[in-house]
Amino acid sequence: MRRFEEMSTPALVALDRARTVVVLTVSPLEEHGPHLPVGVDAIAARHFAEALAERLTAARPGWTALLAPTLPLGSFTFDAVGTVSVRQRVVRDAVVDYGRSLARAGFRYILVANGHGGPGHLTALEEASAIVSRRHRVMMASVSGHLAWQFLRGRYVDKIATALGRPLSDDERRAFSEDAHGGWWETSLMLMIRPDLVDPSYRSLPPARYSLPERAVPNFPLRNGGQGYVGHPALADPAFAKAVSEVLMAETMDLVEGLLDGRVAPRAGRSPFFVLPFFRTDFWPMPATAAAGIALGVAACLTLTALGRTRTDGGSPDRRA
Repeated sequence: MRRFEEMSTPALVALDRARTVVVLTVSPLEEHGPHLPVGVDAIAARHFAEALAERLTAARPGWTALLAPTLPLGSFTFDAVGTVSVRQRVVRDAVVDYGRSLARAGFRYILVANGHGGPGHLTALEEASAIVSRRHRVMMASVSGHLAWQFLRGRYVDKIATALGRPLSDDERRAFSEDAHGGWWETSLMLMIRPDLVDPSYRSLPPARYSLPERAVPNFPLRNGGQGYVGHPALADPAFAKAVSEVLMAETMDLVEGLLDGRVAPRAGRSPFFVLPFFRTDFWPMPATAAAGIALGVAACLTLTALGRTRTDGGSPDRRA
């Protein structure tokens, strides 16, 4: 495992491109309640990128996992002090540029790691990966979207219980289904990897539950007295984080091994948001452009109609002027 920024140009040139995997982490700075730092997503993404690099090099002797510096970029975030929100198009274009530079340098395998679950953010990473793969004939894939979706839907709950060594109670399963941001999972993870950054107040924070219609409202966890988290931070436990991490890493390795061997297509790692037009980077500009075109067309028609009327009257559009 090597760090990209610590290597010289000759050392990078010397790497065997057929046995080198570049891991690029892309996650925003975003509020995570009163008890967690704004860097949770970036810290989590880097943690899993390092764990993935270690497992890859152990499973594939002679291979190099090259960790690129984390890009603190993200869209579809909750707006509060500490959040740095970047336009979705900027996220996509920045990752395209990074991927292009890596591809031009001869790197054939590029993985994008991420700790943020915003639908538009996931889609931007997946779009960028698809663009670079197509244009430069390399394998670039965002490996977080599909796994994040499966995790949030509860598809790994039974595996997590097995890794934890005990069944989850009905109350815990219900709490898991309500968890989304700065709650049970992320607080547990931070207690495991950076406990010094977790404020002890998490133990007394009440559950923050939101229905699906409530979640459709922008900035919903900060409205009406909300403290910016979604879920049950008071349940946080490092043992839970360890069990979840084991399951997620096993699932990630299965996906990555398939990608590197060519058994799995990059689209297998995409989130379901990728196929929904309104989450795509170019969706909103297109309706706006269409609306502008319609407006211009209507204006042109009205102008031509007015000109036609004045000519029928035998005068200029406004003789009095």
